[in-house]
Amino acid sequence: MESKIPLRPKEIHATSRLGWLRAAVLGANDGILSTSSLIIGVASAHATQGSILLAGISSLAAGAMSMAAGEYVSVSSQADSEKADLAREKKELGSSWDAEVSELAGIYRQRGLDDILSRKVALQLMKHDALGAHARDELGISDATAARPVQAAFASASAFSSGAILPVLAALLSPTSVVSWSVSAVSLIGLAVLGVVGARAGGASPWRPAMRVIFWGIVAMAVTAAIGRIFGVQT
Repeated sequence: MESKIPLRPKEIHATSRLGWLRAAVLGANDGILSTSSLIIGVASAHATQGSILLAGISSLAAGAMSMAAGEYVSVSSQADSEKADLAREKKELGSSWDAEVSELAGIYRQRGLDDILSRKVALQLMKHDALGAHARDELGISDATAARPVQAAFASASAFSSGAILPVLAALLSPTSVVSWSVSAVSLIGLAVLGVVGARAGGASPWRPAMRVIFWGIVAMAVTAAIGRIFGVQT
């Protein structure tokens, strides 16, 4: 009778989601903080309801496009570098196969394999997919980490917009006389929630990140409110 080895459940580690988690939380935080600060600054200058909403919507649109453009340019540069490295590696595989085997075997020796096993593993992997093996183990490029400019741009714009919409809605639904207070309250709550969610998903204690983001949110809003009052008095 054959004994069945129980399958272990797939382990999920916080480090596997830190990349997208950091980008999403950073984008949403930026959307909340920059848009709410701008709205509060304009409202503190005694602007009309229409001007306040225009400022908020403009901040949302400009911020989302800026995040998308910046992310697209940055990740496109990474993609270009990856393509150049892969082209160079492909050329080396065609001209110096034995040297590339030794190079890959050396990487496996550094990870703890003995000389014979490291070379055997290198040969086996390179027979299966030589470029893929070198891309993954020598260059650190894989399907999971490969640069995707359009996807990165869309994700950044979406994250920013999802955060920026909160203060815009708060300004839309509040009387002009209390816009600054309502936008501040909604934005600080949103920042606190993002801090807690991000910390929980990353496996960290939520209170310190939440307090940290609330503190800097208050500072940013206070600064823009002061600027708005100064220019409001002058006009």
